[in-house]
Amino acid sequence: MEIAINKIDTPKAHPDESNLGFGTFFTDHMFCMDYTKGIGWHDPRIVPYGPFEVSPATMVLHYGQTIFEGLKVYKTGDDSAQLFRPRDNFERLNRSAEALCIPEINVDECMEALEALLEMEKEWIPSAPGTSLYVRPFIIAMDPYIGLKSSPIHRFMIILSPVGAYYPEGFNPVKIWVSPEHVRAVRGGLGAAKTAANYAASLYATEIAQAEGYTQVLWLDGVERKYIEEVGSMNIFFVIDDEIVTPELNGSILAGITRDSVLKLARHQGKKVVEKRISIDEVFQAHEEGRLQEVFGSGTAAVISPVNQIKFGDREITIGDGNAGPISSGMFNDLMDIQFGRAEDPLKWIVPLK
Repeated sequence: MEIAINKIDTPKAHPDESNLGFGTFFTDHMFCMDYTKGIGWHDPRIVPYGPFEVSPATMVLHYGQTIFEGLKVYKTGDDSAQLFRPRDNFERLNRSAEALCIPEINVDECMEALEALLEMEKEWIPSAPGTSLYVRPFIIAMDPYIGLKSSPIHRFMIILSPVGAYYPEGFNPVKIWVSPEHVRAVRGGLGAAKTAANYAASLYATEIAQAEGYTQVLWLDGVERKYIEEVGSMNIFFVIDDEIVTPELNGSILAGITRDSVLKLARHQGKKVVEKRISIDEVFQAHEEGRLQEVFGSGTAAVISPVNQIKFGDREITIGDGNAGPISSGMFNDLMDIQFGRAEDPLKWIVPLK
């Protein structure tokens, strides 16, 4: 793939690495490639980061035909940089593409595009403790047409953002609230795709939860309103009787890369792991019986997010002593050590940057 390069005239000043926040700053360049039905993907290019013009009738603005991914680049102790399971992200992008009637993209070409962009932007990879360079690949429908159909024109883009911790409070337990009315997704819908609709559907209940003093919503299934699915935009885990339990993938739960990493690493370490349907009543009963030891979420942005309180109706429980437990703390440290090159990568997940 021949990638055209258009470099920025005046590079931006880099932000203070001690005050990055999440998703606020963006690098100098971005990757773009277009799709036209009958031609395929074409015109790969790296251009200065910035706005681009679209018609007010552009289909993505009206029908939400868009998909995206999120992964990170980590600076190691020897000042090199590496990616964590990037091909898995691009393979999941293609699974989302199928669900949204978006043309699939060649994973090898995605990797080539990302590596070319990162070679140009390598000075943007932060090195302060806990920081990384967030990578956001996405595809949007570009046809200027307001009739409902799948678009014949798309654009694939990759933008980069130096980031700090996702939660400003850091690796501290959060309080979560179970919505009695709102659901994130249903089987047969788009819950297993990483698409804008899933995140838009979560906003209203999240604002209610945060107004009540909770960080995230614990989502129940959309049919029986009893089985646990996700927490916020993360997958969820429970430690019950020394066993790590997470909801099984059922078509409405996103197959998280970090979720899969937790499962595989835990099994590699000899821990008991099970994927199954688990109801909110089972969780509260396990707490009443003294068997619920830990709760934590997993996702690319936060990696591991321990939970210390759950509110469901008029009941509220505190997990353990209210602090992060040994499983969530250990998994957080183990994954971070692999990602930042501080420990061996036993499952061959790391892709070094040249």
